[in-house]
Amino acid sequence: MEVPSDLQSQSPELLDARDALRNFRDEFYLPTNGAVGASKDLPADQPCTYLCGNSLGLLSKQSESLVQGELKVWGSRGVVGHFNHPYGREWVEFGEKLSPLLAPIVGAHSSEVISMSTLTANLHLMMNAFYHPTAERFKILCEARAFPSDRYAFHSQAIAHGLDPKTAVIAMSPREGEYALREEDILDVIAKEGPSIAVVCFSGVQYYTGQLFNMQKITHAGKHAGCIVGWDLAHAVGNVPISLHDWGVDWAVWCTYKYLNSGAGGIGGLFVHSKWDHIKKPDYAGWWGQELSTRFQMPEDFTPIPGAWGYQQSNPSCLTLASLLGSLEIFQSAGGIQATRSKSILLTGYLEGLLRDSSFCEKADGPKFVIITPSDPYRRGAQLSLLFSPLGVMQKVLDGLKNAGVIGDEREPDVIRLSPVPLYNTFADVKHAVDVLEEVMRAL
Repeated sequence: MEVPSDLQSQSPELLDARDALRNFRDEFYLPTNGAVGASKDLPADQPCTYLCGNSLGLLSKQSESLVQGELKVWGSRGVVGHFNHPYGREWVEFGEKLSPLLAPIVGAHSSEVISMSTLTANLHLMMNAFYHPTAERFKILCEARAFPSDRYAFHSQAIAHGLDPKTAVIAMSPREGEYALREEDILDVIAKEGPSIAVVCFSGVQYYTGQLFNMQKITHAGKHAGCIVGWDLAHAVGNVPISLHDWGVDWAVWCTYKYLNSGAGGIGGLFVHSKWDHIKKPDYAGWWGQELSTRFQMPEDFTPIPGAWGYQQSNPSCLTLASLLGSLEIFQSAGGIQATRSKSILLTGYLEGLLRDSSFCEKADGPKFVIITPSDPYRRGAQLSLLFSPLGVMQKVLDGLKNAGVIGDEREPDVIRLSPVPLYNTFADVKHAVDVLEEVMRAL
């Protein structure tokens, strides 16, 4: 999908009127100016301009209703809710019931995905299962600027196997003066170092820059070199289309509280390709991965459910599952990830066009910003990252935006991330945010 070159010159009201997903905004609770600490000059009960779904998605009314429903079932039925549920969501297999809704979002079979645990715990689980270094093949290929949890996990995994992270972890950085990793550089490293690489693991969408990696090409290159290929999809799931099964990805992990709107600390998820079903069992078994027919018989031997479901360890919270279910149902009603992505490309393209028209974008001197997210819509998700200079300007700008009821988030020391989310943000939101940014920059 192409972004019209004159998109930023069009009226936001007209763009919103043409938006096929515009009514889904009403399905979410929008934080108010008063609640987020905006200026007292603004109407306290009016919605703020929330462009922070890349960090924490908003609460849907459907999720609220489903969570309240689970609380009532808990209160009225207690333990009986595991097996006898008034809404057909028996807790004993609630996690598996979400898989058919989650699978299309990541391009997988239902048996290949499961909602469980948290992102970093699942990352360690997958590394434990698939990282088996040998004297010849022992390296982990990743980004130098990956989210800290990923870097900590890779380093600790190397240490657990008696290896020095300095030699076991190949951490790639962008070229001097660039912000995004070049695809050809990643492919070159895989080609050159492939025989020594045990696991390739990048982020689907880079958290700091918003760069969308070519997951299909990198996966193909890694598999061709004999590597295990996994992905951290924290910023990609619910943001961009993914085809984990068809691409031949070995495993993937994600959180659900960003673009999947499951709430702060919401349940994580993982994918294990079906090609592994009859090759290996989960290395770290737990009773929730046991076949349901015998789970409560507490057998001596572990017989895992085939596929990703067998990697479950403990029973998941019905409340976090209900919250995620509400959001997944809205995704389905909206037409799925292809529909939300189509709007997202336009929303973020509109944001970029307005920002590039700003008198403070890449100016020669004084307070300014540059967009460090790739301009190509197919090399980014919903997010744009703005790098401010000189040092110290970013925090003043962030404070000014918040005071005017515009919520983004910062990455120290000098980046503000803005992310219009297609399910609840509008073109008017984007226009207002850029107008406020211009005013704040002028005031500096």
